[in-house]
Amino acid sequence: MSKFKPEPFISCYGGALGAGVDEVGRGPLAGDVVAAAVILDPAAPIAGLADSKKLTERKRELLFVEIQAKALAFCIARASVAEIDRINILQASLLAMTRAVEGLAIQPEHVWVDGNKIPTWRYPAEAVVKGDSRVAAISAASILAKVTRDRELVLLHQQFPDYGFADHKGYPTAVHLAAIEKHGITPHHRQSFGPVKKRLEQLDLF
Repeated sequence: MSKFKPEPFISCYGGALGAGVDEVGRGPLAGDVVAAAVILDPAAPIAGLADSKKLTERKRELLFVEIQAKALAFCIARASVAEIDRINILQASLLAMTRAVEGLAIQPEHVWVDGNKIPTWRYPAEAVVKGDSRVAAISAASILAKVTRDRELVLLHQQFPDYGFADHKGYPTAVHLAAIEKHGITPHHRQSFGPVKKRLEQLDLF
């Protein structure tokens, strides 16, 4: 059976200053949601760009360096755990993407946004479902965001080794849920997320 390849994406924008933006970290119980925006240089193509989740860690790390070296502009931004709890994860994700695009050293003429929702902003934009495997600039953004967030969760593991952050990156795995049950929560857990909120209620802290 041949490997599935999505239909190519045909954009309404054909210029050279289009930015791709993507976020990583909507599903985890802990850590910030991280977004990146990238304007690629047509004169400096990057081989191997793909959905960051489908790449090996080593390949992501290599592309992380190459993207930053070759892109016309890039910016990595975030929304904090406190912001996630205050405005909800969807709005926090849109906020992180907005910050990433606004932080670009070169302001884009057009933005391709991964997913089906576009932040409220001043940029002409298109939402692209599965954009991280269809638009090179979004693929690049997904790689920058994922490598950044993964590195941060590895550092968090060093601070809280009982939770296994280096392995599950904050996602609600059985190991993570068991650690929350045994050790409680850290300041880096999202208190508005179900398993964390439930544990806080058990401890009469919510």
